[in-house]
Amino acid sequence: MRREWVGAAAAVLFGAAVTVALFGFRPLDPRNEGWLWAELGVDPIQSWLGWTSFRRSPWTLPPGANPGYGMEIGTAIYFTDSLPLLALPLKALRGVLDVPQYIGPWLLACGAVQGWVGWRLVGLATRDPLARACGAGLLALQPMLMHRMTGHTSFAGQWTLLAALLLALAPGGSGRRGVAWAALLAVTALVHSYLFAMATVIWAADWTRRACLEPPPSGRRDWRGPALEAAAVPGAALASLWAGGFFLLHGGHGTGVGSDFGSYGTWSFDLLGFFDPGDWSAVVPDLPDTGHWDAVGSHYLGLGGLLLLAAGAVGLALRPTRLPHRLVPLAAALLFLLAFAVTHKVAVAGRVWTLFEPPEWFIGVASALRNSTRMALPLAYALLFGAIAAAARAWGGRRTGWLLLVLLAVQWADLRPGIMARGIAAAAAAREPPERLSDPFWAEAIRRYDRIRCAPAANVAPGWDTVGVLAVRASVPTDCIYLARVDDAAVAALRANVAGSLASGAYEPGTLYLLRDAESLALARASHDPTRDVILQADGHWVLAPGWQERRSLRPVQEE
Repeated sequence: MRREWVGAAAAVLFGAAVTVALFGFRPLDPRNEGWLWAELGVDPIQSWLGWTSFRRSPWTLPPGANPGYGMEIGTAIYFTDSLPLLALPLKALRGVLDVPQYIGPWLLACGAVQGWVGWRLVGLATRDPLARACGAGLLALQPMLMHRMTGHTSFAGQWTLLAALLLALAPGGSGRRGVAWAALLAVTALVHSYLFAMATVIWAADWTRRACLEPPPSGRRDWRGPALEAAAVPGAALASLWAGGFFLLHGGHGTGVGSDFGSYGTWSFDLLGFFDPGDWSAVVPDLPDTGHWDAVGSHYLGLGGLLLLAAGAVGLALRPTRLPHRLVPLAAALLFLLAFAVTHKVAVAGRVWTLFEPPEWFIGVASALRNSTRMALPLAYALLFGAIAAAARAWGGRRTGWLLLVLLAVQWADLRPGIMARGIAAAAAAREPPERLSDPFWAEAIRRYDRIRCAPAANVAPGWDTVGVLAVRASVPTDCIYLARVDDAAVAALRANVAGSLASGAYEPGTLYLLRDAESLALARASHDPTRDVILQADGHWVLAPGWQERRSLRPVQEE
């Protein structure tokens, strides 16, 4: 037992070391917010904006509602990718625990839990301590995990997929299995929608196995347990989605960043994706790809992982075996997810063939998960586990352990340049978010006005990462936002309402207007009263400040 837990501790430490290798220790400090701006893309900033607004706002129902961030087009913490799993309890503790950012600690936890669940998963194939520890290390030292850690941080919770595979691959199952699934899906629903969708498909396969294929222990099939689980597991997941504020979005599930680039089928999984390193590998050459941002090395298995698949194939050839009947539903689920990832536009080394054109209604529904390439992840992890199992069956646990140790070293050597390149920016980042609005106008304006509106209203439009940061730091409601999804109808209604206010001069009391386009600027110029209101340009942003002249002017203003 002691040796077993030593192996588990080694797996946890190795998984945590992956995070430290990428970022160092500075991001682990919850007070270090500046590293989120360290060339990690826009998603970590979006997460910080959502959390900063949420933690300073009063509680409402559902608990994840975040109306101050977006106002009429705002929804919930769920749609800023701010990890409701952590945001909800940390907001509840805000009176005793101040956590400006939790992305760094979350990534450390993801690495550690990935190692631990991987250790549990490999334990289904072999009990050898070395094989389990090194196998878990290979499941943690994966570009498909680290790629998300260095940008799409909530999607780094891929330990939920390993946990789903663990539950689905473990033989037998009782009422406790249903409880475990309910807990896992409830947790995954508060981490990321794509992970939740994948885990749900795997649960459905495992439920089918236990309810329909495996003989009942008593010899007589009792449908009460499976029926109860079929109701309780989705119920637990729906309760989590409600708490996170998912159902506050009434339309626009296919919107968000990238929706103007394409829909379902645009972000398809390249059939050579497991072999395409992007810029991760020191050995394997980069392969042509389709060019979208989820295609560049996000599914590469690493040279150690690829050699593991080869070793597993050799082991299977030496000791062939059939897929157990009980695992047929799981295999079908993994192939279903792969087919969804590949889409109707089959890509091979960047070349795309459209096999057929699905109906428009299907494209509209499937576009809620338009980055479909991600749905290949469960198959990738299942293949790695299957290769470990085949090797252990062919050569035994001890020899497999030494093999995995060598492959882990190969994996590190292959990925080290990519890891080191990604860690430099975070290590050198300042502790505070950058100040991108230097004009003294903003400091005065944020004290005078109760809200900041953008005209026209839009998601991820100019000002979201500058004026939006200013607003949430001052606890001022704003619709200068970046949300994963927005309701197009709500945006259109808000645009019409604000345009009407600008045209009539009946401005909302206590409102500062950010004029994003020439039409809004023209409306404001035609309707404003120069003796009372000011139109000026500050840090490149055109602003209408109603009532500014009625108080002490911050500086002489020249109308343009």
